[in-house]
Amino acid sequence: MHPSVVAFTGHRNYSRCHDNVLLECVEELVASGARVFRVGMAEGFDIAAALVVLTLRQRGENVALELYIPWPGFADGFSETNRRLYDYILSEAQSGCYVAESYQEGIYYERNRRLVEGSDRVVAWWNGSASGTGYTVRYARKLGIGVENLYNYQQLRLML
Repeated sequence: MHPSVVAFTGHRNYSRCHDNVLLECVEELVASGARVFRVGMAEGFDIAAALVVLTLRQRGENVALELYIPWPGFADGFSETNRRLYDYILSEAQSGCYVAESYQEGIYYERNRRLVEGSDRVVAWWNGSASGTGYTVRYARKLGIGVENLYNYQQLRLML
């Protein structure tokens, strides 16, 4: 089955230096039928993934971006640059939802479960650590959803 709904999960410390790998991955997914892309809107990999999807849409690809935001004030602590990117993504997305009205314990896990449920594929930037990204990858695998970890690609490239 070709994926039509893809969820992204990754670390906040993603530095954007591998956006070309992310772009190639998303282009391949679109070529194979992916049309809906989901992000959790955290700094780092989530923002980078959303920007790639919006770039493809600006190029004329028929893709939609869905946002799963933990709560309305989630981005209040973002850097100024990331806050501008967050606001831009929010204005360009096709749909979005808040998981809760305010911060509460377990909100990130709930957001991550919602991202994955109903997805056909997960694209991750996961370094193997015990983290929210690791939880999301394990949850996707538990549901039988395929996971492509782009961090592994980076490691292979470093070894060449």
